[in-house]
Amino acid sequence: MSVLDEIEAAIPRLRRAARALARDTAAADDLVQDSLERALLRRSHWRGDGPVAAWIWKIMLNLHRDGLRRTADHLVVVSGAAEPADTGGAATDHLALTEVQAAMARLPVDQRQALVLVAIEGQSLKEAAAILGVPEGTLVSRLGRARASLRVMTGRGGPGERKGRAG
Repeated sequence: MSVLDEIEAAIPRLRRAARALARDTAAADDLVQDSLERALLRRSHWRGDGPVAAWIWKIMLNLHRDGLRRTADHLVVVSGAAEPADTGGAATDHLALTEVQAAMARLPVDQRQALVLVAIEGQSLKEAAAILGVPEGTLVSRLGRARASLRVMTGRGGPGERKGRAG
């Protein structure tokens, strides 16, 4: 498979991750487009020492970080359409998803990126650590802090709830 084919194959995963990072469809599409443009322009810089997808991930995460540094207000709250009609479980699921998305938006960038790579995109710890340029132990710590913060922010438990459990 050529480098261009590998880049093309990575697009769906890049789009999904960009949406989780940017929390806005238009901003996510721009992030993916900028990442692909940079990858195509600099494909001669790819050393061939790992998957092309991981290289593009690094490009995208660096562009995302750069964008956050440029914007003072990097936590964008995207207001959705009107509240969903009461359709039983679907409305509850929608509200829970909205709550988790809002909580993820409040996480520090390093924790959110770790969570997106591992929990949403299914990257292994080794792959995600390489993409983020951190040791695996650091990645595990970020994931633990992100998950604990999400539990607290969504009211689904926290450190205090574990104390009462046996075993």
